[in-house]
Amino acid sequence: MCDSYINSESNNVNEEHLCCAISDKKHQHGVGMKRTWLAERIKEGHVFKKLDARGKVFIEYASVENAWVPVMGENYVYIYCFWVSGSYKKKGHGKKLLEYCIEDAKSNGKSGICVISSKKKTPFLTDKKYMLKYGFEVADVIDNYELLALSFDGTKPSFTEGARKQKIDTKDLTIYYSMQCPYIPNCIEQVEVYCKENKIPLNLVKIDTLEKAKSVPCVFNNYAVFYEGRFITTHLLNLGYLKKMVLK
Repeated sequence: MCDSYINSESNNVNEEHLCCAISDKKHQHGVGMKRTWLAERIKEGHVFKKLDARGKVFIEYASVENAWVPVMGENYVYIYCFWVSGSYKKKGHGKKLLEYCIEDAKSNGKSGICVISSKKKTPFLTDKKYMLKYGFEVADVIDNYELLALSFDGTKPSFTEGARKQKIDTKDLTIYYSMQCPYIPNCIEQVEVYCKENKIPLNLVKIDTLEKAKSVPCVFNNYAVFYEGRFITTHLLNLGYLKKMVLK
């Protein structure tokens, strides 16, 4: 079993694979966009640590002050994505990656670590049950979504007030998205094609600055969907999900 890990740095971010979309051709444009996004974030102290193998085994985090999410928490670390999949499960990789993040945060004098999860298990969000085993607790809640935190000093992070709105003025299908996830560009393309063919009004809101990310009017990790003025999901839309939603 491979037990060696690599941190993405400025000198290797263009060579190392990014785990999520390893060989799927339709997502390679998204991989390129993610590399560009990640290269800029690395300069800010963003960490992307992965197993030295062609598998989906990694953890990705940043200081909450620089994290492109509507979360506040002085001196906290925010976990964007934490993923161990396929044949790599149940081999200790998740434990090692999370413990690395915890020790990294402590050694840098951080107040704690936080991550967006959910009461009911939700695709593309970290599993709540797993994090509770390591001492994480619910720090804040918006509907089904929960901000989990492992506090080192008793302080707690929270969602921004703007994230609690969960509604917007337009009833059109509206998607907020960033380039943090390599699956997003292809998902956006599919939605655009379907909406154009079926004459469904669509608003796409690209989150391309930290300021925009902090002011998103809903729970947001890298993607959020509104329909008929209501926040619907953080789940990346595939065509099946989209059809069900607009044909209700």
